[in-house]
Amino acid sequence: MCGRFAQTLSAEQIARFFDAEPRADDAGNRYNVAPTQNLLAVIEENDRRVVTTFRWGLIPPWADNPQVGSRMINARGETVAEKPAFRAAFRRQRCIIPAAAFYEWKTIGGRKIPHAIMRQDGKPMAFAGLWSTWRDPATGETIRSATIITTTANEALAPLHDRMPVILPESSWDAWLDPGFDNVGALKSFLGPCPADQLRAYPVSSRVNNVRNDGPDLLGADQGNSIAPQVADPC
Repeated sequence: MCGRFAQTLSAEQIARFFDAEPRADDAGNRYNVAPTQNLLAVIEENDRRVVTTFRWGLIPPWADNPQVGSRMINARGETVAEKPAFRAAFRRQRCIIPAAAFYEWKTIGGRKIPHAIMRQDGKPMAFAGLWSTWRDPATGETIRSATIITTTANEALAPLHDRMPVILPESSWDAWLDPGFDNVGALKSFLGPCPADQLRAYPVSSRVNNVRNDGPDLLGADQGNSIAPQVADPC
């Protein structure tokens, strides 16, 4: 799964990287994004990529209340096209959630040690995501929310967790973001794990365990203790 990640770029920086238009005023510099908090995502609207804000935890349009979203921070790639909560969004409302890193915990000597995982080249990871709009029937309030799609962990990350976020290569961004592209088979073909030698992981401070802690020091532990070899190829 993916239950915590870092989103360090501002909306404008993300827009430049993904050739998009920024439609959010967000400075980035977030190193401990947690479920139900806001995140930045790239979507396509009117044939234009835009960067906008969503709440983490997808709320389906038919949900009775927004608390449903806290249980839907991730969607399994193997079933995302069939599950009622995700299948409509999978066909029409896909997004990319940029991340500098994500965190997983490994039990070592009876203690759960957090690890940060990031790309070898330091560029943002492009998580495959879905988004949805929910309207409160009582108040008329509208909430836009998103979820991160996960897949089976590759061999480098399997010692940490059996799941990992789907990290999309640039070659799939156009098709993934296109709301008019509804070839389910082709879309599902994007949902495998990133090759192991394209990521690195290393232990970080236990301060990341508390969602109230934030700052670059959360990623500042010894990066030499990598469980993946050092190479330059991106995902």
